[in-house]
Amino acid sequence: QVQLVESGGGLVQPGGSLRLSCAVSGFTLGYYAIGWFRQAPGKEREGVSCISRGDGRQIYADSVKGRFTISTDIAKNTVYLQMDSLKPEDTAVYYCAADRKIGPYCSPSSFNYWGQGTQVTVSS
Repeated sequence: QVQLVESGGGLVQPGGSLRLSCAVSGFTLGYYAIGWFRQAPGKEREGVSCISRGDGRQIYADSVKGRFTISTDIAKNTVYLQMDSLKPEDTAVYYCAADRKIGPYCSPSSFNYWGQGTQVTVSS
């Protein structure tokens, strides 16, 4: 019943920007933590940015702080990840995920509901 569908990925040159979207259904965003994660070839999945349930606290990985911004549009049931100043090392499959637990966290192991991912490739 809970579904998340990512979109907006693609090929972009270093220094460029992309905005990823995550359309959610089957749950109300305000009652779930939500986050963006990524997994590069040969690497473990890592948390990129998350929003805590309740207080809306935002968490960012050090590697993306100042470049990426997470946001939600409740009316559209959509979560966004604005990615600016992209670097080749940002290349990965990006996933959105949700969980009902309260508290600040942004670890992949803490999230139970996942989308299928969208590919982001940063290359010249």
